[in-house]
Amino acid sequence: MAAAYPAFRPVADHAILVEFGDTIGHAVHDEVLRLDAALSAHSVPGFLEAVPAYVNILVRFDPLVSDHAVVEAALRRLIAAPGSAPRAGREREVRVCYDAELAPDLTRVAEATGMEPEAVIAAHLAGDYRVYMYGFAPGYAYLAGVPEPIRLPRKTAPVRDVAAGSVLIAGPQCLVTTFVMPTGWWIIGRSPTRILDGGEGDRPFLFDVGDTARFIRIDRATFDAEAAR
Repeated sequence: MAAAYPAFRPVADHAILVEFGDTIGHAVHDEVLRLDAALSAHSVPGFLEAVPAYVNILVRFDPLVSDHAVVEAALRRLIAAPGSAPRAGREREVRVCYDAELAPDLTRVAEATGMEPEAVIAAHLAGDYRVYMYGFAPGYAYLAGVPEPIRLPRKTAPVRDVAAGSVLIAGPQCLVTTFVMPTGWWIIGRSPTRILDGGEGDRPFLFDVGDTARFIRIDRATFDAEAAR
């Protein structure tokens, strides 16, 4: 039997996870963003924060003020109401160099997909990317929208000491690293664009959830000059 959505799942004594589906896609994520916008505009007893993700949103509340039943009822009313439109995301540009030294897995991705490296690059640049969530490490903005021809499962074993700024893909997902970290995703380029502390004023990240990203190809000399700033 197919699952009924939205689904409401209690988390400890202070949160509810609201699920809108089980497949990554814009339609499901629009429902996540719509509830996120509604929570910003309307009062929910004891509400503390909302954490949106690919197909769900975690709603935290103060257990000394409210409980699961009260918050779930309020969330159901918000979802059923003619709604708050999700915040219009902004397009952000991410510059990326696909030089072989900065893209150690580009050739392997090409071999695995039966494409030439330049065709892999063209496919990556043509992706329809949206910021779906943050997770794992500060500034790790998870994008979905990798074109089907270059989607590969994660590697069977992670690689250590992957450079900050590495452009990674795995399945439909894409990410630009912000720290030197291990990863089991495929490293197909590197970006000088600052994701962490790249926003305006007191915004710590370049992206907001719901923004779109467009990758812009640069050559090695441009990358070196921009990375040195």
